[in-house]
Amino acid sequence: MTASKRAAFVPLALALLGPFSFSAAMAASPPAAAQQVVSQGADVYRLRIGSVPVFALSDGSVPMDLHQLLQHTTPARTDALLQRNFQANPAEASINAYLVQLPGRLVLIDTGSGELFGPGAGGGLIASLERAGFEPGQVTDILITHAHSDHSGGLVRGGRRVFENAMVHVGKPDLDFFFDATAQQRTGYDQQYFDVAATTLKPYLDAGKVSPIAADGEVVPGISATLHAGHTPGSAFFTLSDGGENLVFVGDLVHSTAVQFPEPAVTIAYDQDSAGAARVRAEAFDVFAREGTLVAVPHAAFPGIGHVRREADGYAWVGVTYTNRGPN
Repeated sequence: MTASKRAAFVPLALALLGPFSFSAAMAASPPAAAQQVVSQGADVYRLRIGSVPVFALSDGSVPMDLHQLLQHTTPARTDALLQRNFQANPAEASINAYLVQLPGRLVLIDTGSGELFGPGAGGGLIASLERAGFEPGQVTDILITHAHSDHSGGLVRGGRRVFENAMVHVGKPDLDFFFDATAQQRTGYDQQYFDVAATTLKPYLDAGKVSPIAADGEVVPGISATLHAGHTPGSAFFTLSDGGENLVFVGDLVHSTAVQFPEPAVTIAYDQDSAGAARVRAEAFDVFAREGTLVAVPHAAFPGIGHVRREADGYAWVGVTYTNRGPN
């Protein structure tokens, strides 16, 4: 990947930018038509899975130049799909994290981008966490869907651990890959990804606060993990189950709901294994649509929780019904 091509990317993972700043990448991208850019501040959405409280926490949003990032499609086709959803390129992508309040545990799923994207682009997780009524020191467990900057960046601030009492659970294949000194040269995956993993995860590794997920199974009581190599070698889904209800946190299964639900074969430049990521997406969409699974998607419009519906030759995203009332 050339430096000029990197400069054209609007980062959802700053790792692809190399020496280019976030501001430079923003300037390199065409403005979205009729796009309103406003700050919502801290934002929280609450729901229950069985008797378990779940909080969607906004870390903010960032624009993505899908013309540059999406693969196995064309800019014209991308524009047509965006227009069907009253969107334009560059498309705004939410950065969502999720908090699960289990008996004796407070479990955070992903941590947003932290400081890695610079001012005004993500980094709002702690404010949203506090708006939900919690502090970082109360978090007991952090489940990282994969070791990219917009999912692990919030683990650190100024090189120090933000969640000092938390154990970090992350796929062992991601740890093996991103901390392998030979992996970048062998695979050609951008060096910045490896640098991000070192920045965000090493402080927890040094403190003995990382628990590798080596196989499918329960991670903490009530939440199980399944590993799905593709987007990264150790990408994981986490499933919360209680009272016969389930919610599946899918990590970067989807970056653009407008494009990748109707056309699951479309991939993105961030994928370490493009073919594997497409295969995982196709298999997951089929299961979610058949079983009516409730899923949490980090880059769908906040709160990023909804269902997958089969539609024509592809699928459609149906966001959760908003509720704002007490029980009868």
